[in-house]
Amino acid sequence: MSLSRRTLLSTALAVPALGILPAPARAASPPGDVVGKVTVGYQGWFACRGDSSPIDGWWHWNNDWSRPPAPPSSSVVAWPDVRDYARTYRTAFADLGDGRPATLFSNHDRQTVDVHFQWMRDTNIDTAALQRFNPTGGEGPIRDAVTAHVRGAAEATGRKFYIMYDVTNWTNMQSEIKTDWTAKMSAYTSSPAYARQNGKPVVCIWGFGFNDPGRPFTPEACQDVVNWFKARGCYVIGGVPTHWRLEVEDSRKGFGGVYRSFDMLSPWMVGRIGTPADTDRFHANVNSPDQAECNARGIDYQPCVLPGDLGSRQRLHGDFMWRQFYNMVRLGAQGIYVSMFDEFNEGNQICKTAETQADVPVGSGYLALDEDGTRCSADYYMRLTGDGGRMLKGQIALTAVRPTQPWVGAPPNPDTDLAAGRATAQSSQTQNYGSDNVVDGDPGSYWESANNAFPQWVQVDLGSAAAVRRAVLTLPPNPAWGRRTQTLTVQGSTDGQSFGTLVGSAGYVFDPATGNAVTITLPGTGVRYLRLSFSGNTGWPAAQLSGVRLYA
Repeated sequence: MSLSRRTLLSTALAVPALGILPAPARAASPPGDVVGKVTVGYQGWFACRGDSSPIDGWWHWNNDWSRPPAPPSSSVVAWPDVRDYARTYRTAFADLGDGRPATLFSNHDRQTVDVHFQWMRDTNIDTAALQRFNPTGGEGPIRDAVTAHVRGAAEATGRKFYIMYDVTNWTNMQSEIKTDWTAKMSAYTSSPAYARQNGKPVVCIWGFGFNDPGRPFTPEACQDVVNWFKARGCYVIGGVPTHWRLEVEDSRKGFGGVYRSFDMLSPWMVGRIGTPADTDRFHANVNSPDQAECNARGIDYQPCVLPGDLGSRQRLHGDFMWRQFYNMVRLGAQGIYVSMFDEFNEGNQICKTAETQADVPVGSGYLALDEDGTRCSADYYMRLTGDGGRMLKGQIALTAVRPTQPWVGAPPNPDTDLAAGRATAQSSQTQNYGSDNVVDGDPGSYWESANNAFPQWVQVDLGSAAAVRRAVLTLPPNPAWGRRTQTLTVQGSTDGQSFGTLVGSAGYVFDPATGNAVTITLPGTGVRYLRLSFSGNTGWPAAQLSGVRLYA
């Protein structure tokens, strides 16, 4: 959400509140657009220079919005997968590992929002909570434009959306939130895509009662706002502190009445948990007593589920997030709120994200979804969210075993030779010993360059960029091919014209006693063309190879 939400608060686990609760005021709400559904928080707060937005800057991509993002000024901690967007905008980052330019998306560009809601439709995500911060400042016009984009995209894809006000640093919130709703946002409730619960338009207010200086409002001012929205027929959700029930730690005292006046409560969880064990402890000591009190008071409960901070390696290829889904569904929660759809600033985004180091800017330090060794597709965490929603609705059985596979279909096989049968080229050849012999699978055939004319090279065209991590080079296994050392450099290219060094020049010993094979570890940089450049051979005055095998 706002930048202040990223602060990680140390938190001790609370014990259940004691005392007599009133009899239930009503039964749990029936299914609607938030009850029985998964809602994702949608920031929609990214813009780029050149996107025709009122800001005309790198809004939320860079700490200095006037300059294109690059280390160390970038304000994001993970890198998006941008292959589905029709338009993206060039940054000052180095190119991606596979040579593509490092570009980013803008939410002011309507096609970006259209793509996001198409992803939600394709992965069965029900509802989006559009974040709305203080709209009276310089960000107001772009937020208004994004709201209009969201309406159109939701209507086109059959998704639901609602306005989620974040009151962080909103000095005149008590009066201005009412004006904004009356003058602008209430008009969106006429859309068939606007979320309704119990027949009422949904509004969320995030931030009342948090124990930090960004939300200094009194309980009386907050209660006035809640009452005002309810008097206008709205179903009002409260985005509240984790420890709202006991009013400790991240909660200020005196807000108990405010919290309990909401129709639905959605306690914040980012920064509170980071492992499956944390999730289980919160389920037992915080979420369970929360749910019990909400049930007794007739309040709907919408706990928060998060994928985990990618940069902190919390995700465990989805096991961390699935444990939360499992715990919240077996708890009997009325709905689930996922933090967040597009939160690249915190690293808790579920939308399409870089799969491997071939998909992130070189030298950026960003991790990709495969950071723990498990290959995950760019849309994996959206698919996981969709399956969590299916479990919430009873469409699949309650299960602690994650049903979602990180990769749709068969992931790339690390034992598949990417070079086999591919096109080749060489600097020269002797007689009929051409470069195609290095990919034909015949250990007896070989390439030999022109004699007495170092340097020489041979290359393989993989057809498309791949993160090559291992090369196996061979000579014919016949003992007649005596032991020799060949000195070579490994180079890579995405276009076949400009080559960079992957592994510097070194001598490699080919010995028939050990199969006449050499294995070279590569950095996993995405390349389409891999070239071996030879500068010497102690066994013959030319470059020689019978096989080049490349593995991801």
